[in-house]
Amino acid sequence: MGRAPFRTAVVVVKQLRKLVFWAHLVTAVSAAVVILLMSVTGVLLTYQRQITAWADVRGLQAGPPAPGAARLAPDALLARVTSAHPGKPTTVKWFADGDAPAQVAFGREKTLFVSAYTGQVLSEGHAGVRGFFRKVVALHRWVGAEGDNRELGKKISGAANLAFLFLVVSGFYLWFPRNWTRAAFRNVAWFRKGLTPKARDFNRHHVIGFWSAVPLFVIVVSGAVISYPWASALVYRAVGDTPPPPSPEARASSAAGGAASASRPNAERGERGGRGGGDAEKAVSLDGIGVLAARAERQVQGWRSITLTLPKEAGEPVAFAIDRGDGGQPQKRAQLALDPATGAVSKWEPFPTQTPGRRLRSILRFAHTGEVLGIPGQTLAGIVSLGAAFLVWTGLALTWRRFRQWRAPKRTAPAARRPEPLEEAVEV
Repeated sequence: MGRAPFRTAVVVVKQLRKLVFWAHLVTAVSAAVVILLMSVTGVLLTYQRQITAWADVRGLQAGPPAPGAARLAPDALLARVTSAHPGKPTTVKWFADGDAPAQVAFGREKTLFVSAYTGQVLSEGHAGVRGFFRKVVALHRWVGAEGDNRELGKKISGAANLAFLFLVVSGFYLWFPRNWTRAAFRNVAWFRKGLTPKARDFNRHHVIGFWSAVPLFVIVVSGAVISYPWASALVYRAVGDTPPPPSPEARASSAAGGAASASRPNAERGERGGRGGGDAEKAVSLDGIGVLAARAERQVQGWRSITLTLPKEAGEPVAFAIDRGDGGQPQKRAQLALDPATGAVSKWEPFPTQTPGRRLRSILRFAHTGEVLGIPGQTLAGIVSLGAAFLVWTGLALTWRRFRQWRAPKRTAPAARRPEPLEEAVEV
């Protein structure tokens, strides 16, 4: 009488495990190609920002032309740049490193690398490296779709990301050995040698899945937050915040079938060129910008870069993004806005003063690439992405062997050795 409930529970657990296994297998096979594509491109994008920055400034002589030379104020710098390259700049970025060139962006279409001391245009960036990463990002975000088809590509990659989330969670459940012995745990927690092909793939699939489960979960969850507005809103609600209203670009993307998102190939990786502006807009006087820039430099000790977003209308506060990190760490950024007439602070927003929802959303955005933890985080994200590619490969190999075994004619096998525990564990 007392053992009946226990036996019933065992049967239920076995049936649940079987159900989860087949759901895991079918989902994996269905989304394997797209998940493999996102994993491989994720590996290629591991150090995208650093490689692009290195290629853009490699060989440039951007240091002071003479000992003790002073950098130009932003207004003087812009005057010299626009005299040689007419247009409407949107942002100016300069660095604490005296040998680094300043960057003047014209919307998202063009960024000039200029001497911070003379205003001379040194480069427009490395077209080859930027073009390569642009294609890789397109594969990662839109499975290579172009133009109006990018919205469909985004839906495909988003759905595959959700499928991957299910695979990570269900895979961790299936990883747990049915018999908790030392040998069973070793079989799924560490690589082994001398195995049959079937047992080898099982071992690699479970070991990689176990050690990458937590970082993979973070990467995939943050990917869903990036892909879906409802997931982003859920982040705010999870910490008791009210989600912000959709941006004009998001509303335009929804209304125009993705036209707005198609114009933002680098938005996911944090490459923002500032607000676009048409040449028809009335020019805004930049008088006094240099004084405000000096004020911004004094606001934060140890800043590494400052980005000035040029005002679009007269009297509009002048906005500065002050960064103490390497460009991918939101916890080291602060926003400062100064009144152009008086220099008074209109807004001062370091990271700790933001709402919990906004902080969490920012961290998740850069947790997707690992940049929130700097180079170590990016390296971990790249390794885990490579591991995800192996998970797809070994999972498909196991599925193919299972299919071949199912298709093979049934025959009575002669007495043979008892299979090793690892081989037994393959069967579900």
